[in-house]
Amino acid sequence: MLSIENLSVKVEDKVILRDVNLRINVGEAHVLFGPNGAGKSTLINTIMGHPRCKVVEGSIYFKGRDITDMPIDERARLGIGLAYQNPPGIPGVKLKDLLKIIAKVDWEEIERMAEILNFKDFLDREVNVGFSGGEVKKSELLQIFAQNPDFMMFDEPDSGVDVENVKLIGHIINHLLEKDRKPADRRKSGLIITHMGHILKFIHVDRAHILYNGVIACSGSPEEILNTIIKYGYERCIKCYQKRRQNG
Repeated sequence: MLSIENLSVKVEDKVILRDVNLRINVGEAHVLFGPNGAGKSTLINTIMGHPRCKVVEGSIYFKGRDITDMPIDERARLGIGLAYQNPPGIPGVKLKDLLKIIAKVDWEEIERMAEILNFKDFLDREVNVGFSGGEVKKSELLQIFAQNPDFMMFDEPDSGVDVENVKLIGHIINHLLEKDRKPADRRKSGLIITHMGHILKFIHVDRAHILYNGVIACSGSPEEILNTIIKYGYERCIKCYQKRRQNG
């Protein structure tokens, strides 16, 4: 589904990502951990095609196509969707009108999802205007559901959200990623960014990565990596990475 090869990225003349390699197959969901400032949001914004993220080396392939220099709207039409961590409010635009513009599913399905999210009363409100942290996350989820992308990215879906809503949001993401289907029947893929991994109590992910100082320092079992972070913090991961570099 997605292949990133030797990717280096600048933002405002500062190199944020260096020589990143990542492959996510059809039906897989990966999680990306990392301390604040590691470059996690830069990576997914680069995948989405944000103009502030300048690719200086490497390539991004989606469904076998080189999308490295492709504009955002074309990537979205190909089937890439992103739920932002802190999306802006859009005064004057009702959420239901935005959903109808971007929808690739029937309106009845969107209304059913809004009901599951306990969010139907927000459809007539301006997009994200005056929304709480949890309400913003639900708005983003509803937009992703309406777009029905093949590859979806979630930037810190558990930040600023109470425990009850983390559980609901986690279950919805699990459903969007088709984790309730048999592995052979899954056609959706995803990348989830999380700082401490609370959302993973409710989402099944296939592989985990740690981004540190702009490079992927470690990849492996989600459970093992998360348990290490919970027990030791990122210091253990950083020391492990530095030791491997010293040993060549």
